[in-house]
Amino acid sequence: MLFTLTAVLLQPVTGGLLMMLSSTGLNELWISASLGLYAVAGLFWVPVIFMQIEMRDLARAAAAQSTPLPPRYFALFRRWFLFGIPGFGSVMAILWLMIAKPV
Repeated sequence: MLFTLTAVLLQPVTGGLLMMLSSTGLNELWISASLGLYAVAGLFWVPVIFMQIEMRDLARAAAAQSTPLPPRYFALFRRWFLFGIPGFGSVMAILWLMIAKPV
């Protein structure tokens, strides 16, 4: 979480600075698309934090009691994985947009 949160906070700041230095405006389509995808990634990332915390707590409890992981853990894991597809896909699309800068 430390690395991800740092990146989430620094990316808009450094991106804004690069926009100023390159005289790129928000009216560029690839910038607008990147910002939209950034929001999509965030919408999928925030719930994942809570899923990971609950999964951690369930795993700790199972380990402390020497019992198997409960079904809730696996349901959360499936949801965590599914949320990762659009979250990670959005980040990959942003990377492509920053490199290609399509018109």
